[in-house]
Amino acid sequence: MDRPERKKTRLKGYDYSTPGWYFITICTRGRERILCEIVGTAVPGGPQVHLTQWGEIVDRRLREMSEFYSNVKIEKYVVMPNHVHLLIHILGQSGTGPVVPGGPPGTAVPTSVIARFMGTFKRFCNRECGKNIWQSRSYDHIIRNETDYREIWEYIDQNPAKWPKDRFYNG
Repeated sequence: MDRPERKKTRLKGYDYSTPGWYFITICTRGRERILCEIVGTAVPGGPQVHLTQWGEIVDRRLREMSEFYSNVKIEKYVVMPNHVHLLIHILGQSGTGPVVPGGPPGTAVPTSVIARFMGTFKRFCNRECGKNIWQSRSYDHIIRNETDYREIWEYIDQNPAKWPKDRFYNG
C-alpha cells in the first residue's frame, strides 16, 4: 500500500541538540480545545487564561521538566485552548539531561534533545490525563538572533489576546 509522504518538519542536517534557543508549538490531538478557555479578549486589562483539568496537568508538567532535563530550560510558555507555545533554551551537554547520543532503545537512529524532551513531556501528560491528548508532530523554529528571540517572546505574551484571530482557533 502506498502511503502519502509526510512533510519534513525539521531543518535538514541541523543538530537539534545544539545549544541555543528554540520556539516549539505542539497541538492537541485533532486540535481539540481541551487545555483552557480564553476569556476577556476584548476587555480592558487583557484576556485571562482559565486552565481546564488537562491544562493544569500540562502547566504543572512543563514546570517540572527541568527535574528530568537539567540542560533544557523553558524560558517562556503559554497554554492555549488547543496548543502550547514554548521558548526553550538548550544549555549544552552539562548536567544530568539526556544528551547522550543514540535514539530510542534498540535503534541506531540519533534523537535530538528537543525530540526526547518533547516525547517525555507528552508521555507524562498523556499518562496523567489517561489518554493521548497530543498530535504526534510539533512545529519548531530555531531562534537565530536577539531580534528573533524578542519577537517570539512577544508573540507568546500576546497569544491569548489574539486567540480569536489565531490560526489554531478553528472556529
